[in-house]
Amino acid sequence: MLKDDLKIGIIGSGSWATALAKILCENVSEINWYFRDIEAINYLKQHQHNKDYLSSVQFDLEKLQLDDDINKVVANSDVLIIAIPSAFLMSALNKVEVSFKNKIIFNAVKGILPESQKLVGEYFHDVIGLDLDQIGVITGPCHAEEVALERLSYLTVACSDLSTAETMARRLSCDYIKCTTSEDTIGTEYAAVLKNIYAIAAGIAHGLGYGDNFQAVLMSNAIREMKRFIKKRYKMKRNINDSAYLGDLLVTGYSNFSRNRYFGNMIGKGYTVKSAMMEMTMVAEGYYATDSAFYLSNKDGDKKAKTPIINAVYQVLYKNKDPKHVFEKLTLKLN
Repeated sequence: MLKDDLKIGIIGSGSWATALAKILCENVSEINWYFRDIEAINYLKQHQHNKDYLSSVQFDLEKLQLDDDINKVVANSDVLIIAIPSAFLMSALNKVEVSFKNKIIFNAVKGILPESQKLVGEYFHDVIGLDLDQIGVITGPCHAEEVALERLSYLTVACSDLSTAETMARRLSCDYIKCTTSEDTIGTEYAAVLKNIYAIAAGIAHGLGYGDNFQAVLMSNAIREMKRFIKKRYKMKRNINDSAYLGDLLVTGYSNFSRNRYFGNMIGKGYTVKSAMMEMTMVAEGYYATDSAFYLSNKDGDKKAKTPIINAVYQVLYKNKDPKHVFEKLTLKLN
């Protein structure tokens, strides 16, 4: 069980990490916060906001213990929120020399570790050796940009130890954030990964000129595909229409704030993958997730799932197939 007085640390300094820091500052007196870049720390100390992300958010510096030494943040925190994009997470974790043994880890990363094809939670369980009740997930539906604007948003906090999820949910609840809890740690983590892939598909379709009617069919097929995929990975009782699954999928697939939809839109309009990634100032997690999800969903054995949308996005992003032709074939597989 997570005690109310434990020290919280954030690993990561991007938009979602900044949004979570803003939310936590509503309820806690001190946050340990790891930045890779000392210049970004100095800038925040001088100007009271993150230089590169959600610059409208002003912080009370007395509540922040900023450090570019990840070992200090880990050592001084009882609870760690991981919020580094999956493609760069291992390089950060490889710097950690202190033990995670007695830590509670909440994963806010919406991706799969490309080095191992593992979820972040699976990595901390299988490799680091943490018990499942030491591992949780913080997921949406929630865009960092709307948190910055203090627009009403909802989070799902999951942990196999529901009391731990409830304690973290209290730390994240405020006037503009409502939290629900779940015991489906693996399912909610996979949903956070998959919705980015489906948002890329929605973006590609928009860039190709498909309209709202097709988008509705695409999203309704996507939630069923998500259900099949997650059920193959971890079977338990869950309602796929809950906010952590369907809600997060819809906001990521339709919102103008969605970087994954934006990335897909550029691909649909004719950008190469490389040029689209260079155009963006933030990471589109769905790009990396597509490769991992394609691998996992097409493995031989009882975990193989029917995933035509993931397969289509994979063909476009990793096999350089013409999006127009790929999506023409995809339309024949949807209903």
